Amino acid sequence: MSILDIIKKKRDGGKLTHEEIAFFVAGATKGTIPDYQLSALLMAIYLNGMDIEETSILTLEMAESGDMLDFSDIGTVLDKHSTGGVGDKTTIVVGPILAALGVRTAKMSGRGLGHTGGTVDKLESIPGFRSDLSEEEFKEVVRTVGFSDIGQTKNLAPADKVLYALRDVTGTVENYSLIASSIMSKKLAAGADGIVLDVKCGSGAFMKDYPSAEKLAKVMVDIGNNAGRKTSAFITDMNEPLGRFVGNCLEIIECVEALKGRGEERFIKLVYAIAGEMLNLTGKKDDGMIEKVINDGSALMKFREFIRAHGGDDSFIDDYNRLGKIVIKEEVKFNRAGYLSRCDTEKVGLACMKLGGGREKLSDTIDHSVGIEIKKKLGDFVETDETAFIIYGNDEAKVSEAEELLKGAYEISDTPTPKPDVILGRIIL
Repeated sequence: MSILDIIKKKRDGGKLTHEEIAFFVAGATKGTIPDYQLSALLMAIYLNGMDIEETSILTLEMAESGDMLDFSDIGTVLDKHSTGGVGDKTTIVVGPILAALGVRTAKMSGRGLGHTGGTVDKLESIPGFRSDLSEEEFKEVVRTVGFSDIGQTKNLAPADKVLYALRDVTGTVENYSLIASSIMSKKLAAGADGIVLDVKCGSGAFMKDYPSAEKLAKVMVDIGNNAGRKTSAFITDMNEPLGRFVGNCLEIIECVEALKGRGEERFIKLVYAIAGEMLNLTGKKDDGMIEKVINDGSALMKFREFIRAHGGDDSFIDDYNRLGKIVIKEEVKFNRAGYLSRCDTEKVGLACMKLGGGREKLSDTIDHSVGIEIKKKLGDFVETDETAFIIYGNDEAKVSEAEELLKGAYEISDTPTPKPDVILGRIIL
């Protein structure tokens, strides 16, 4: 089989066979196909697309290019994935809730890059917390605690690592088949029986509008179900940050507050929706159970067990001062009154990154303690000189830069604007 023939076929709008896709993925994994030919094929796919059959085959071949985790000896295990946003810490609350209800969740998460935060970074702001468990340790925590979340293993979907690196530098990222196969190959390799997807939509998301988010969600749900995994998706709003805080330590504290029954309204609505959908995949119904395990403290106890199982110190749950130290606390105010009418959420994420709470490249180190408290949400009225945000930082110059970004991220209107719903749609195929 010739990679040149495969490139020409897709260049001319042809449909690739299973054998051709398998050859291409194997060559990417083993390094037997040079980067320039892989890049040419990726561009041909980007320009001419793939149908759902081709996309499903590509996903499975990428998933099977490395380790395939097997939880069959444990029982039913679920997974949840978000396409990324600002202030999205949903996994950290959903996992303990489901564990308290006897539903196991095995999650592999990434690190933050650019304006989006990473679940692994947030968890690693907990003293002693390890995200680098071995696959055996990972499975044991899932078995005994009911919830584990680790960084992606080196041999999980290695073909995706090769292809994603090339897509990033060849202008071939924004293609539904390539995005979906990248996400879902890792989900399938991680071994879950059911997957709930949270596809973000808006100014802080990769997908800026609803039709784009809906199309991606449908493709990924189709792939998951075709692979024999029960899969569904929500399309959720990212036209403002999720919750009250942006920043690693601050978001962990917000998660604890949510597990103590004091979560922000939109954040809790999303937590309940995703946890309820994951229960549905196991044949169970919520019937007030989610609220019960929060109110009786059993979800918070599962969070403590999860932290300890990962080597972390859970004493911060009772004393938040045990987390990061902050030198500067800067109140941000607007010089006019009005309703917050629009938010460029990406700028809010970039403001946190500028404080040191995120990365411009994956090799950057981050300051877990810095972040932003959001006192006013879209649709709220802000008085003249009323505090709208609080910046927590450790460097005056960085705080000033973050303040400018924050002020530039929001628009104020004289007329009331509706508060956006957090859940925009649900996809089940």
